[in-house]
Amino acid sequence: MQSRLRWGILGTGGIARQLAQALAELDDALLYGVASRDATKAAAFAGEFGAPIHYGSYAALLADPQIDVVYIATPHAQHHALLLDCITAGKPVLCEKPFTLNARQGAEAIALARARGVFVMEAMWTRFIPAIVAAQDLVAAGEIGRLQGLQADFGFCQPFDAQHRTFNQALGGGALLDIGIYPLALAQLFLGPISAISAQAELGQSGVDEQTSFSLRHRDGGISQGLCSLRSRTPWEATLMGERGTLRLHSPMFKPERLTVHNEQGSREIAVPHLGNGYRYEVEEVNRCLRAGLRESPRMPLDDTLAALAAMDEIRRQIGVRYPGE
Repeated sequence: MQSRLRWGILGTGGIARQLAQALAELDDALLYGVASRDATKAAAFAGEFGAPIHYGSYAALLADPQIDVVYIATPHAQHHALLLDCITAGKPVLCEKPFTLNARQGAEAIALARARGVFVMEAMWTRFIPAIVAAQDLVAAGEIGRLQGLQADFGFCQPFDAQHRTFNQALGGGALLDIGIYPLALAQLFLGPISAISAQAELGQSGVDEQTSFSLRHRDGGISQGLCSLRSRTPWEATLMGERGTLRLHSPMFKPERLTVHNEQGSREIAVPHLGNGYRYEVEEVNRCLRAGLRESPRMPLDDTLAALAAMDEIRRQIGVRYPGE
C-alpha cells in the first residue's frame, strides 16, 4: 500500500470541499482525483485543491487503478447506487451521511461490501471529534453517574427553495436526513440500541419535513430527545443527564470544543479543541483501518449505520415522509 493513500472524491459540492481541505492537512493522505458529471466543475475543483487528475464521470474515477479509496460526497439519493458501483469496483469507501435513503438500501450495500470484502464506512465524522471521544471517556469514568438521558438539537432557518436539495424529495431532502441524523447519532452513541420511537413533524410545501422532533427509548435504559429544524435557529447543543450530574456539549454539538461537567463537586469546563475543520479524524480512521486490513471500522461499525437508518425509516413512517421509489 502506498505511503500516502490516494483519495478520490465523487462530487464537488460543499461537503466535498470540506474533505478536500482535511486531506491537505494529513501526511498519509493525498487528494488524487475528483469526479463530477460536469467536467468543468471537476477541473475547477481539482485545480483549486491540487488534485492531479479530474474526471467527467464517476465511472472514470472508479476505473482508475491509482485511486486507493473513494469519498462519496453527492446528494443523499445518489449514495446507494454509487456505493454499489464503488464496492463492485473493489474501491474502499467513505460515504457521506446519511449512508443511504433507507435501511433497505443500506442493507443491500452492506451485504455486498461484506460479501466482496470491501471496506465501507459511513462518514459520521462526529464520532471521531476529540471532544466527543472525551465525553465518552468522562461518562465511562462515572463523572455524572449512570447515564439516563440525552437532549440534542440542530436547527437553522433556511428560506424555501424548491430546487435546493434540502427541500427536494427526489434528492432525499428534509431536516431529518440532513441534520436530524446528528442528534440521533449522539443518542445512539451514548445510550446504545433504540427500542422505541415516537416522532412528530411539520412538513413543508414540497412534502419533506422542515421540523422534526423525536423521543427514543433505549434498550439498555435511558430516554433521549432530538430536534431538527429548517425553520428555526436552535442552540446546537447536547446535554447528557446522569444520576449524579450533567455533561454539556457546547455549540456546535456535532463538533464541540468545550464540555462542561456539573456534578456534586461543582462545575468545570474542559477545553478539547480539534484540528482544522474536524473532518481529518474520519479520514485518519479510514486510513488506519485500511492499513490494518480491516473491512469495517470498530468505531463506526456498519451495524450502527444500519440501525440509524432503520430508526429514521420509522421516524419518517410516523411523520408521513416518503421518497420517490419507496
